[in-house]
Amino acid sequence: MPFKPPEVVKCPKCNQNVYAAEEVPAAGKKFHKMCFKCGLCKKMLESTTLAEHEGNLFCKQCYARKFGPKGVGFGGGAGALGMDTGEHLGNVSGSEMSNKPTYAPPPGAGQQH
Repeated sequence: MPFKPPEVVKCPKCNQNVYAAEEVPAAGKKFHKMCFKCGLCKKMLESTTLAEHEGNLFCKQCYARKFGPKGVGFGGGAGALGMDTGEHLGNVSGSEMSNKPTYAPPPGAGQQH
């Protein structure tokens, strides 16, 4: 039986040979550990931070920015909050809305000693 060398896989990022000791399998392909990075921000990826789109690798944040609903991954502070009053959920609007509690105070509350 003739000797048949093992088939060497090429890394999709750098197109170099990927050997078993240095491979990271993802998205049906095998990458070098150093090539296993986000396609946008170049952060090193892990199996928990990986998102794949059409054979390209992204971290979850960059994937959400690029392919998620408009505005996902941007903002996040008070400036990104909406002004929805919740009327479609049955909330009352305008001056009827208050931040004061609508329940009865507990017994003895408000009495001074």
